[in-house]
Amino acid sequence: MTQALWFDPSLMLIGGTWRAAQDTLTLTNPSDGTELARIAAGQSVDIDAAVTAAHAARDGDWGRMSAAERGRILTKIGQAVLARVDELAEIEAHDVGKPLTQARADAIALARYMEFYGGAADKVMGDTIPYLDGYTVYTLREPHGVTGHIVPWNYPMQIIGRSVGAALAMGNACVLKPAEEACLTALAFAHICQDAGLPDGALNVVPGRGPEAGAALAAHPNIQHISFTGSVRTGALVQQAAGANVVPVTLELGGKSPQLVFDDADLDAALPFLVNAGIQNAGQTCSASSRILVQRGVYEAVRDRMAKAYAELSVGPAMGDPRVGPLISSRQKQIVDAFLAQGGDLTIAAQGHMLGDQNSGAYVLPTLFENVPPDHVLARDEIFGPVQVLIPFDTEDEAVQIANSTEYGLVASVWSANGARQMRLTKRLRAGQVFLNNYGAGGGVELPFGGVGKSGHGREKGFEALYGFSTLKTVAAYHG
Repeated sequence: MTQALWFDPSLMLIGGTWRAAQDTLTLTNPSDGTELARIAAGQSVDIDAAVTAAHAARDGDWGRMSAAERGRILTKIGQAVLARVDELAEIEAHDVGKPLTQARADAIALARYMEFYGGAADKVMGDTIPYLDGYTVYTLREPHGVTGHIVPWNYPMQIIGRSVGAALAMGNACVLKPAEEACLTALAFAHICQDAGLPDGALNVVPGRGPEAGAALAAHPNIQHISFTGSVRTGALVQQAAGANVVPVTLELGGKSPQLVFDDADLDAALPFLVNAGIQNAGQTCSASSRILVQRGVYEAVRDRMAKAYAELSVGPAMGDPRVGPLISSRQKQIVDAFLAQGGDLTIAAQGHMLGDQNSGAYVLPTLFENVPPDHVLARDEIFGPVQVLIPFDTEDEAVQIANSTEYGLVASVWSANGARQMRLTKRLRAGQVFLNNYGAGGGVELPFGGVGKSGHGREKGFEALYGFSTLKTVAAYHG
């Protein structure tokens, strides 16, 4: 794989220069367990150099650039990403284990984020505020300065697009720490940004281990904002580290997102969403719909349809483009297998099937459990694997109680033809996003995304992300 890359994956980008680290890490192909590449393992000294370079960019060409000029560069980056979609998809498939079709969709989404934020860069406005006679008062939206971005391994391209893209659009300079398990597309993106004319230091990329490079970035005293996507446990540590410097943090953490299917739902329309929202990226998605709550009148019909769909799910190497690829690593497979073992007291409604003999990769069969008690560990905890549970309910109130019974609150969906019920549940469900008769809305670059409870706080995507990556200044001019 290394020979097919147009860049050296063992280098990190700091201040426009590609440099080596004192140590390296090995990337493993989750489809077959083979070594994929050696990458830089940045240390705190490298993070410090990257933060210094970012501040120099803010004080230099990048900081003096107009919003319209920033937008042109981001748009150019988006066009360059589109030109390399197939290459980026292949890299992501090898690196993450994501089936080619899904990896290609992520590369297209990265381009779309850059296009969206390129177009939005010069459209973030302040307000004028009516005040006392003799005053003119207005507000300005200004960049934080230097922002830190800690990106997970499950959706590197999409999460880089929605966080780094928005931060750059507002004029921040960025230090990006990609996940140690999967960072090849982050490095590729940095090369694309350079070629598109992004000034040196506006984007710095330092791969490395979380407890070293990630911790150093979260605790750095010269970072003005941190964006973190990942586990609840690590998110709490990031927030604590940033809190010591009184730095704002955007956290997008875990989820146990429900879909509520009522007796009057269009089951034919619902079925693809019910299944795909749980098994996409092998279930390694914060917003995965791992709980399917079904009103008892249609419970058996939904179970039978989902079981048939599960039996048709193919599992195999990413480059073969199956419906479900491997998990990111053998370690993640062990975690998911441990959860499945705890479901020994439950009934399995259906499982997917393996394509050939795949003993060397991190594979788990997609598994659908039926009649799962709402307080069971599989219905309560985030599994981060291709596992869904079916939970029956009788009344609307019971459905809401079950849906809101976990510590998470990221996404929810309601399947019903009853408009009044849709409106009631939109207000009652504890979630950052609620979808009516759909799930995910096709990704929705424009749609603010984030959670409540232990799913995190702050919002990414859409214009809300631009507000989050900026600070509001109030100007009061007295002129008599």
